[in-house]
Amino acid sequence: MATTKYPLPAFYFNVSWEDGEYVPFSEVSGLTVEIEPIEYRHGDSKEFSTIKMPGLKKYGNISLKRGAITDGNVLFNWWNSAQLNIPDRKPVTISLLNEKHEPVITWKIKNAFPVKLDSGSLNAKTNEVLIEALDLAHEGITIEQAEAE
Repeated sequence: MATTKYPLPAFYFNVSWEDGEYVPFSEVSGLTVEIEPIEYRHGDSKEFSTIKMPGLKKYGNISLKRGAITDGNVLFNWWNSAQLNIPDRKPVTISLLNEKHEPVITWKIKNAFPVKLDSGSLNAKTNEVLIEALDLAHEGITIEQAEAE
């Protein structure tokens, strides 16, 4: 009997730093990789057009968002360590989990460091949670997918 395959839900994930410390986030975005095409035409080509080849990879910044907390704020500590033009580069692992708490897809981020900290908006007329965001620049993403059962 064939099993039905469903798309993966995007709401069950975790984020960890180099030392395996899990940091709770409510949203992760920017897991993008783009290849810039190179156009080329050699001099004796009979075609009056260029050929395209894959070029350098380009990575977007990753944005991590969560409700602000006061106890042990690793985001502010990491941000403050990068102020003196010496970024504290860390590997970051983002894992999409299944119902058994096992990674299904894992994004391994190489040499990430904070480039933007947004402490959120304050508004006395609302009862919303304060959301803080940290944007990370990095030098690459490796994507690993778990074996299907």
